[in-house]
Amino acid sequence: MTASQIDSTYKAVVGLLQSGKLKLAFDKTRMLVNELQWGDINDQFEEMLQNYRLMLQYFITGVEDPDRKIIYNKLIAKLININSLLREELMMRNATSFEFTQKRYFPHKLHFSSTVDLYDSLLYFHQQKTMLDELSPDTEKDTKRLRNNFEKLLPDLFAVFWLNTRIRGDEKRVFQQILQTSYPGDLEKSLLISALTLNLWRMFDEEKLLLLLDACTHENMAVRQRALVGLCFILTKHNSLMPYYPAVRNRLVVLADDISIVEHLKNIIMLIIGTTETDRITKKMKEEILPEVMKISPMIKDKFDAETLMKSDEWDEENPEWNEILEQSGVADKLQELTELQMEGADVYMSTFSMLKNFPFFNETAHWFLAFDPDFSAVQELFEKNDKSILAAFLNNSVICNSDKYSFCLSALQMPYSQRDIMSRTFKAEAEQLEEISKDEAILNPNLTARNIARQYIQDLFRFFRIHPHHIDFQDMFNFSLDIHQTGFFDLLVSGSDIKTQIAEYYFTKKLYSQAIVLFSELIEEQEPSAALYQKIGFAYQKNSQIREALDAYIKSDMILPDDVWTVKKIALCFRLTGNYEKALEHYKHADFLKPHQYNTKMQIANCLIGLNRHKEALHIYADMEKTDPDNEKLWKAISWCAFVSKNIHQADYYMEKVLSNVPDATDLLNAGHIAFCKKDRSTALKHYQNSLELRDGNLQLTIDQINKDREFLVLNGVLPDEITLLSDELSFRTEQ
Repeated sequence: MTASQIDSTYKAVVGLLQSGKLKLAFDKTRMLVNELQWGDINDQFEEMLQNYRLMLQYFITGVEDPDRKIIYNKLIAKLININSLLREELMMRNATSFEFTQKRYFPHKLHFSSTVDLYDSLLYFHQQKTMLDELSPDTEKDTKRLRNNFEKLLPDLFAVFWLNTRIRGDEKRVFQQILQTSYPGDLEKSLLISALTLNLWRMFDEEKLLLLLDACTHENMAVRQRALVGLCFILTKHNSLMPYYPAVRNRLVVLADDISIVEHLKNIIMLIIGTTETDRITKKMKEEILPEVMKISPMIKDKFDAETLMKSDEWDEENPEWNEILEQSGVADKLQELTELQMEGADVYMSTFSMLKNFPFFNETAHWFLAFDPDFSAVQELFEKNDKSILAAFLNNSVICNSDKYSFCLSALQMPYSQRDIMSRTFKAEAEQLEEISKDEAILNPNLTARNIARQYIQDLFRFFRIHPHHIDFQDMFNFSLDIHQTGFFDLLVSGSDIKTQIAEYYFTKKLYSQAIVLFSELIEEQEPSAALYQKIGFAYQKNSQIREALDAYIKSDMILPDDVWTVKKIALCFRLTGNYEKALEHYKHADFLKPHQYNTKMQIANCLIGLNRHKEALHIYADMEKTDPDNEKLWKAISWCAFVSKNIHQADYYMEKVLSNVPDATDLLNAGHIAFCKKDRSTALKHYQNSLELRDGNLQLTIDQINKDREFLVLNGVLPDEITLLSDELSFRTEQ
C-alpha cells in the first residue's frame, strides 16, 4: 500500500466507526492488519472481532445487557487505537515525508542506549554543572565540554517523545520524572511538552493525551501554558474521537471546573484565533510597507546628507521634512496600524524573522521549540563579549518569541564586534525600562505573564508549521485553529462564561464573517436575542453576500427595536440588492422620515426611482440635493445619467462637461460617449469610447458589451440600431491598429 492509500484507509475506518458501521470498519482494518503482518497486532484484532461477534449473538438471542453501550464504545475506542497504531507503523515503512523519514532513522542517531540512560545523563549534567559553578574559573573548559554534551542530548530527548509510536513504561516514567518540580532543567520540560504535542498531532493516543492533561495543571507556568496550547490544538483535531474516551472527558471536566485554567484557555483560544492576522500582516509588510520604505529611504538619506550633517551645532535636530516624506508616502499610517495590532498581541515580526531561519541551528527540529537560553552554546558568545544589558532586554521582551530571539542573536553574531557593541549599548536604557514595565505589569495583571508565554509559544509553533524547511510535509496546525469553537472541549469551557461572545465579536471585528455567523447563530439559540445581535449577524451575512439571510436578520432586529435608522437603511439596501425597488424605496423613505436631509438616503431614494424607471422623479431629487451641495461630483454624474435616460440631452451634456473637467473614470467616459453619440458627434463619441477602453485595460469586449447594455437608452435618444453596430465595428478596427 502507498502512503496515500494507508492514510485514506485509516480515515475511512474512523469515519465508519463514527457512523456506527462496525462490520465495514473491521473489514477495512483487516486490510491494514494484513499489510503490517505483525503477530501481536493480528491477535489483538482477531480478539476484538470475536468479542464483537459474541456481542451480536447476545443481542440476537434477546439477552439484555445494561452495559452494552459502554462495551460498544470501548470496542470502538480499541479499534481507533489499533488503527492509529497501524497507520503509524505502515507510514513509517512507506511514507517519504520528513517526519516519517526521521522516525525511521532516529534510533540510529541517538547518543544513549536507553531512555533511562538518557535521563541519567541529563541529570548528571545538572549535578556536575552545579558543582563546577562553585569551583574556580579554571573549570571553564570543563563546563563548556559538559554543556556541549548536554545540548547533544536535547534533540534526542525531543525525538523520543516526538517520534515514538508508543510511550511505554520507561518513557512514561522519564517523562514524569523530568516534569517533577525537583528536576532542575526547564529546557527539558518545555521540549517534552512540545514533542508530545507534535506526536499527538501526528497520531491519536489516549495514554499520551492523558500525560499532556497532567501537564496542564503543572506548577511551572511555562510547562502549563505549553500544555494548554497543545491541548487546544489536539482536541480540535481529534474532537470527533472524544466521545469514545470517557477518561479523557472526565479529566476535561475537572479542568473546566478550575476557574484559573478556564481563564488561561480563554486567552489561548483568542491568541490562536489571532494568528489569522499573521498572514495579512506579513503580506502588508512585504507588499506595502517595505517597498515604500525602500522608495523613501534615498529621499531621507539625501535630506540627511545635504542638510543635517553640515549642521554640527544642531546635530540632534531632526529634519521636519523626513516626517513630511513619511506622511506623503502613507507609510506612517501603515506603521501605526501595525503598532495597534501589536498592542492587541498580533504577530508583527513574522515577515522579519522568517528570513532568519536559515542558520544550521534550525536544522534540529527540537531547536524550533527551545525556550530562549543565553547560555546555549550557539548564542553564548554574544552575551560573553557584549554588555549584559542585551541579556535583560531579551529575557524581558514578551513580544519576540523564543525562536526569533535565537534568530536575532545568531544574526548579531555575524556582525563585526564594534557593531555588536553599539547594538548592545543601545539596549541598555531600554532593558532597564523593560524590566520596570514588566514588574508593573505583573503586579497589575497576574495573568499577563502566562498570556505572554502562551503567545510566544504559539508564535514558535506558527513559524515551525509555516517556514520550517520541510513544513509542507506537516499537517498545518493553524488550518484547524478556527474550528475550536465547534469542539466538545469548547462546549465544556463556555458553560457559564462569555467566551463564545468574545470570540464571536473577535471574528466580527477581524472581518472573519463566516466564523462570526456560526457563533452568532448559536448565541441566538442559547439566549434572549437582542436587536444588536441580529444587526451583527445581518451585517456578517451581508458582507458574505448572503443577502436574503441578511434581510431576515435585519427584519428581526427591526421587530425588537423598531425605527432604528441604521437597521431600516440596511433593510432597504437588501431589498434593493435583490431587485425589489418598491420595498427598498418604501424603507429608504421611512429612513428619510426618521432622520431627514441625509445625503446618502436621498441618493438611494433617487436610485430606487431610477430602478423603477421613474427618472423624472429621481431628477427632481437630484436637483434639490444640488442646491445645497452644488460642487458634488457624484451628483453631477447622477443628474447627467438621469437626464440622459429622460431624453434631456442638453442637461445631460451640461453636467457631463462638469464631470469631464475633473478626472473621469471609465464609466464617465462611456456615458460621455453616449451623449456625444446622441448629439450626432460621432467622432467625439468614438474618442470617449476609446479613452474608456484604455481605462479598462484595453478590454474591447467589455466596452462593447457595455455599449450594447445601454442600447435601449441610445435608441430612446434617436440613435439607430445599425448606427450602434457601425460605431462598435469602427471602435474594434481602431483598437486593432
